[in-house]
Amino acid sequence: MTSLAQNTLAARFRALHQPGNPLVLTNVYDAATASIIASLPSAKAVATASFAIAATEGVYDDDMTKDQNLAAIKKIAAVVVPKNLPLTADLQDGYDDIQDTVRKVIALGVVGCNLEDVDSKARKLRTLEDAVNRIRLAVEAAREAGVPEFAINARTDVLGHGGSVEDAIERGKAFLDAGANTVFVWGGPSGRGVSRKEVECLVDALDGRLNVILKMGEGFLTVKELREIGVARISVGPGLYLIAMNAYKDAAEALLGA
Repeated sequence: MTSLAQNTLAARFRALHQPGNPLVLTNVYDAATASIIASLPSAKAVATASFAIAATEGVYDDDMTKDQNLAAIKKIAAVVVPKNLPLTADLQDGYDDIQDTVRKVIALGVVGCNLEDVDSKARKLRTLEDAVNRIRLAVEAAREAGVPEFAINARTDVLGHGGSVEDAIERGKAFLDAGANTVFVWGGPSGRGVSRKEVECLVDALDGRLNVILKMGEGFLTVKELREIGVARISVGPGLYLIAMNAYKDAAEALLGA
């Protein structure tokens, strides 16, 4: 794929993020799941999920290496890119050399990424200044690689580190100013997700340029509700992976117990 063609695809991907008419992403974790999603006429783009990729490698999410993640992304890209579907990759915190990481995924045909503001090695929240600078570095690397429309979904974990919605808004605005396309606010501790009131506040403050992870179960906001609130992007993270693994386990237990 030429840089021009990839940048055109990246621009198309950006345009899919419409507050009130959100892009829904069903995160994949290997070539098989990527093939399934890419075959669906309703799929507008494909996204990877680092938690699920790490699980297939037999490691915890934060312990997955850059090489392990890139190897998985390469296999997924080999399925998705030829179909001219936008592929966005979960790059965790971007690893030590964030510009090298961005250049390498762009070389695979990727047109967007998730970047976290947590230092995965130190297991602590980065300062706002550090997190913003890393987004700027990623934007610069994408521009130099010929894909200035590369779409960054900047994730903040501030709620899980004792921060408030106001802190998330401060970080979100700074990330957007630094060149991010959307902001992904991870919920508080214990995987509680983000509440309706929090989503409403974030949508209002960030002009709808918000990614919300859909918790697949009762009691959580639905796609319809998130659309009505006005978010621009909905993802499921490891949700489909967990459903698949539970089904696999149930089928195995039934077979072994027969």
